[in-house]
Amino acid sequence: MVEDRYKVRRTNPRFSFFANAEVTLRDGTGVRAQLAELSSRGCYIDALEPIPLRTKLRLSICDGTSKCDVQGRVLYMHSGGGFGIFGMGVLFEEMEAEQKFAIDKWLRELAVRQGNDLRNNSFSQVK
Repeated sequence: MVEDRYKVRRTNPRFSFFANAEVTLRDGTGVRAQLAELSSRGCYIDALEPIPLRTKLRLSICDGTSKCDVQGRVLYMHSGGGFGIFGMGVLFEEMEAEQKFAIDKWLRELAVRQGNDLRNNSFSQVK
């Protein structure tokens, strides 16, 4: 099939995930953001302010019931096509077991919603 040639093949499953996020830069500057996608290795956020590539940050993710703080850095950025929104790919850096557990829990819930039974899968083990 022609469409199969253009599918993005990812090592880690990525899921649509809408949650509030607060980005804290090393200098203490806070930037409000929205998560749009989540994987075991990172996420995609939308913000009104661009964050430069390779910037290290702390990301506080809250879906309304659970919260998780992770360290990361910006890998890439897209402009919002004139709408003043910047989309950024964030790679998670070193995570403690509690952080991995929280991310895995969200990913298992998202997988089940999409019809994949991955309850026993640990997404954080996938590299």
